Amino acid sequence: MTGGIGSGRKSARSGRRTGFEEPQPDRAVIDIGSNTVRLVVYSGSQRAPDVWLNEKVTARLGRELATTGRMPDKAMDLALTGLARFAAILEDIGVTDVQTVATAAVRDAANGEAFLDRVRALDLAPRLLSGEEEARISAMGVIGAFPGARGVVADLGGGSLELVAIDQGARHHGVSLPLGTLRLAALRAPGEDAFRDAVKAEVSKANWAGEHGGPLYMVGGTWRALAAFAMHKAAYPLCDPHGLTLSATDADKIAKKLVRMVPEELCTISGIPSSRAAGLPDAAAMLRVLLAELKPEALVFSSWGLREGLLFERLPGELCEQDPLLAGVNAFAGPRGAALSIAAMIAAWTADAATGNGSGSERLRLAAITLALAAARIEPNMRLRHATDWALEKRWVAVDHSGRAMIAAALRASCGKPELTPALLSLAGEQALREAAGWGLAIRLCRRIGASSRISLLTSSLTRNGNRLELWLDESRAQLATDPVRNDLASLAAWTGLEHDIHIGQLGAAHRA
Repeated sequence: MTGGIGSGRKSARSGRRTGFEEPQPDRAVIDIGSNTVRLVVYSGSQRAPDVWLNEKVTARLGRELATTGRMPDKAMDLALTGLARFAAILEDIGVTDVQTVATAAVRDAANGEAFLDRVRALDLAPRLLSGEEEARISAMGVIGAFPGARGVVADLGGGSLELVAIDQGARHHGVSLPLGTLRLAALRAPGEDAFRDAVKAEVSKANWAGEHGGPLYMVGGTWRALAAFAMHKAAYPLCDPHGLTLSATDADKIAKKLVRMVPEELCTISGIPSSRAAGLPDAAAMLRVLLAELKPEALVFSSWGLREGLLFERLPGELCEQDPLLAGVNAFAGPRGAALSIAAMIAAWTADAATGNGSGSERLRLAAITLALAAARIEPNMRLRHATDWALEKRWVAVDHSGRAMIAAALRASCGKPELTPALLSLAGEQALREAAGWGLAIRLCRRIGASSRISLLTSSLTRNGNRLELWLDESRAQLATDPVRNDLASLAAWTGLEHDIHIGQLGAAHRA
């Protein structure tokens, strides 16, 4: 649903564009939740949008629902002040495609409709989601981020916990339970036994979840804070919890520690804001019950949920079928000088050298090539650091942490650093990382020959002939066979355990040999 603001107004971005253009913001979601009211503005790929702006107000609209059944006046005033600011920002930046949704607190509060009338007065068009709609849309966000996923989405907000089964792009059995973080403290007040019984009684309404199989996909800020705690305890090399996987046993151990902690301790840990620290021990106590009742295979943390689900569910089928990793990489690297046609040519040119033990992935290799082309435009003294950060810290979707490490290994090798670091080895197996570093050395050789120009790719080839890696250069490009090229070919051959040769002659001979 498109909001009302800005309709008919000329975009503030109108005018001639020249030179480098960063992708401009073109869609937004306002999420009126029980704990926070948030504006997220997106740009870039339709399939894998980038966050252009992320603003929130911690209004805690649902903090008194368990006792009064109403949203406090001060909380509503704070939320409306924030919403007025959001509306002004959206008008100023010219974004008119706005979806505004309200969830559990507004849905359950006796004064919810009166509050929505005040939101409409700000020229916003709020949509009040039912519990089932909220569960369904959150599931769409997970499906968008993890194509082909099978498991149960557990979206924890301030007012409710949504559980919904997903399987190969389909959703079923969605349910919304009154187990949001703002309600859990009251449930724990009578004691742990009473709390456990209360949570079990609610979870029994989702008895299908324990039989579905697969992991729990954890959505929501409080779950991300739990992931941040787990990463802190493990001295984990990444900061972004998206895609983090914990075994059920490890998750229970983490939850058991968190139950006994106080918010003041938790606030000192990076990635745990004070607004999440307050409810984290209660959420951990509930998680232990969920693990015992649902017996999931593992926990997988997702940064995509309701807001991204709103965007994903309205995409046409052909866009939904795009690979979100490659869509995101292409949108990021294209404006930074990575021509997609050249990336595809390099992928073909290096294919023989990339043949490994099967632990790699062509989509990961293509993503690494595209990012390497963009990294080549960075000053050499900054290239290694930026390329590594792009692989490990930028929020890509549809790639696990092992895949991130493989992309990082390839990018490091393309910068002349194929050695495997302890951080990478903690994320992926040595064999997979060595294969990925081979991709990077092949990319480096390709770039060395002729700056990855189209003509250099068309007048050269790299082939594997038995245990030899053979570089062929057309007679017209014999001058490209310099010592740096020979050295890079030797490095790639040594890394892959092959002998090597350079041949000058008609390029067709490479295919007849």
